[in-house]
Amino acid sequence: MTSDPVIDPEIASHPLRLLDVRDADSFAAGHAPGAVRVPIEDWVSAARTPEGGLENTTHWADALTPLGIGPDGVAGIYDDGRMVEAARVWFILQYFGVSAVILNGGWQAVQSAGLTGRDADARPITLQPGKGPVGLMDRARLKEALDTETVFDTRTEAEHRGQDLKSNARGGHLPGAVLLPHADLLDGTRLRPQADLRARLEAVGFAPGRPITTHCDGGGRAALAAVAAVQAGFTPVSVYYLSFSDWAADETCPIVTPD
Repeated sequence: MTSDPVIDPEIASHPLRLLDVRDADSFAAGHAPGAVRVPIEDWVSAARTPEGGLENTTHWADALTPLGIGPDGVAGIYDDGRMVEAARVWFILQYFGVSAVILNGGWQAVQSAGLTGRDADARPITLQPGKGPVGLMDRARLKEALDTETVFDTRTEAEHRGQDLKSNARGGHLPGAVLLPHADLLDGTRLRPQADLRARLEAVGFAPGRPITTHCDGGGRAALAAVAAVQAGFTPVSVYYLSFSDWAADETCPIVTPD
């Protein structure tokens, strides 16, 4: 199995436990044979609470085991083609040491390729936090590491400049943050090719070997940025999963607002 986080469904050869990350209505209207739906709305909410934070392995073991991946399986993840929610699920799975790949192009590509998922494995998964290729960054550690980390801001330019606050009381960007909007990582519904991603990251200042921490406003785009960085061959990479909304809520965290 490839070590790349994203593969084309057309060339998927390993038997995958297919995870559908679309909304419930879309899944009910049609999905890949053998696929199981990830309740992404529950995952998004849980990860932002003390009870469901990624530090709570009991919560996430209970959430992951019903997906039927099993201790030896590989998950093949697809969404509606926006790639953000598939990346979010990939990040959480890999963080806990669960083997997973994102199927490039989402549902349409999976459907065109005629992929069929393997049967569920009901055996429980033993979670191993931090085992995956992408780490988890928190606010306190990032505050101390701003001089050594390259902060990858994958929001829009308006968010980066503080013109679009979303639901935050403060707007702007982290000191030294490099802006590369997540839309620039995509070509339609597909993640751009490896060489293209690498060229785009290097063009804005990312350098091989220098630690990268990605963030957005709520985790999904940050996960996609981490996927792109790993796909392009950059290491080490971490995700500040709680992202700018968490940073902005702490008045002790510095924020730059361009004039």
